[in-house]
Amino acid sequence: MNDALSWLHQAVTWLLTPALFALIVACAIALAEAGLAFGERFWGLRRLAATGDLQLIQRVARHRLERADLLARIPPMLGLMATIIPLGPGLAALGQGNPSELASAVTVAFDATVLGLVAGIGGLVVGKLRRRWYEEMLEALEGDE
Repeated sequence: MNDALSWLHQAVTWLLTPALFALIVACAIALAEAGLAFGERFWGLRRLAATGDLQLIQRVARHRLERADLLARIPPMLGLMATIIPLGPGLAALGQGNPSELASAVTVAFDATVLGLVAGIGGLVVGKLRRRWYEEMLEALEGDE
């Protein structure tokens, strides 16, 4: 039983680095999505509306909204995962009389939480704005028919 628990602990600990890397990538994606949304709002939506193709607009909107929704949901989960993973070894170190290792683990945990929330907030804001823009555009085009 101890071997299984040791293996499980080791496997979970290995997940910290990929989770932190994914959080950094998610923050970069959130920044890129914000830039794309800016360009979309001021130039892209007009060109898309000019096509008058409702199915094309709906397909583009669905794709862009799904991307923003994933960005709003996944990074906070990764942030939580990367928050919890270092706390186990940190608390174990505290039990062995090493508070500096706990301090290091808590710092990593808080940083991971912040990264997850930053990326998630970016995705949420971009998604809400896009949803409103596409709804307004589709309503206007359907009203013209």
